[in-house]
Amino acid sequence: MNDVPWQPHPNGVALRIRVTPNASANRVDGWNERADGQCWLKVKITAVPEKGKANKALIKWLTRVLGYAQRDFELIQGETDRNKTVLIAGEANTVIKDLKRKFAEFQ
Repeated sequence: MNDVPWQPHPNGVALRIRVTPNASANRVDGWNERADGQCWLKVKITAVPEKGKANKALIKWLTRVLGYAQRDFELIQGETDRNKTVLIAGEANTVIKDLKRKFAEFQ
């Protein structure tokens, strides 16, 4: 089992996110372990899932929550799926430290 939704990546950190669009508010809704043992961060986003609106809203929300620049985020998997992987550019240990601090309550 991978008990955190992130892992080091050659260009930073890959963050696995399960997105629920059309929510009443943008927020983290906990962590979810799939049958394959991978852990995913559950995020609710108010945007609708059409023409990339939910993806853009997710990246914008991540920039506010983590305090990184928008250019530091790249959707690398799941453009049309609810299960997404977002690459957060930067030094992996620093990014992981920030993720642990921000999402500690869900561990």
